[in-house]
This record gives sequence, structure tokens and C-alpha cells, in this order.
Amino acid sequence: MALKGIEHLTIRAVAAEAGCTTGLVMHRFPGRRALLVHARDLLHARTRARVERLEAEAPTPRAALRAVLAQGMALTEDSSQEALVWVGFLAAAVGDEELAALHRRNNRAWRDRVARLVRESAPGLDGPEVDTAVLALTGATEGAAQLASVDPDSYSAATQEAMLDAMLDAFGLA
Repeated sequence: MALKGIEHLTIRAVAAEAGCTTGLVMHRFPGRRALLVHARDLLHARTRARVERLEAEAPTPRAALRAVLAQGMALTEDSSQEALVWVGFLAAAVGDEELAALHRRNNRAWRDRVARLVRESAPGLDGPEVDTAVLALTGATEGAAQLASVDPDSYSAATQEAMLDAMLDAFGLA
């Protein structure tokens, strides 16, 4: 999906990439939706493991917040590929309630994690301030990742990190 886009994610393409038959893929994934759900769950599991490691390694809640947000940006080739896959999943969810519900569930878990880190980083922020910070930080970092994945010259890693630091500073989280 990262190489050719969501429209080229087919059972046949997955079988070709895996070097197996379409029958073998269809034994595990009876259709494209099942393949998308599995891939989406796999992406979330990898992301969750990565952010849990980053949190555990961070010396402070603020460092954890920055590291967790930064890992979702398109700062490397791998994270740029993940951003392309993520936007593909989001596009697939349009008009598909099952995929949209999966997206909402995982996005809420992501926002809950960021909210916890914001509260730990700035205990003086109240509920509405935390909510605003979470939506602004997640929206800005995810948006930057999507834009950078197709326009890396305008959204370089340095530019994305400067943007993140400015957002954290604006909310007193730097």
C-alpha cells in the first residue's frame, strides 16, 4: 500500500509480494476488508509497542510526550512509509463503517495516551485545556506526517520537529 496506494492493495498484489499463491492469502484473508483490518491492527500493534518503549525510556513525562508525538511524524523513510499506509487506511474507511469504527477506536486510544502524557507533563492544565492541547498536537503531528509523506521537500524532518516544538511550547509543554 505504501508503494502503490490503497487502490492497488489486492489479494493478488499481496500474494505476489509475499511470493505465494492467492489461494494461500485467501485462506487467511477471505477478502480485501479482512486484509485491511489485519493490516490496520498490525500497524496499531507495532505503533503501540514503539510508543510504550519510548515512554519507558523517557526521563520525564514531557520527554515522553515529545518522543511519542514525534514517532508519528514522517521523520525517517520508515515513518514516511507508515504515514502513507495510515492515510490509505483512512481513505479506505470512508464509506465503510466497519473500518471507520476501527479507526475511531484506535484514534481514541491514541488521544487517551496523549492526554495522559499532557496531564502528566502539565498538571496545572484543566480538562478543556488538555482536550484542546491533545486535539491540536495530534492533528498537527498527524497532518504533518501525511503532508510530508508526499511532499518531503516542504515538510522536512527538521521542519516537522520545529513545528512540534512550537506546538509544545504554545501549550507550555516544552
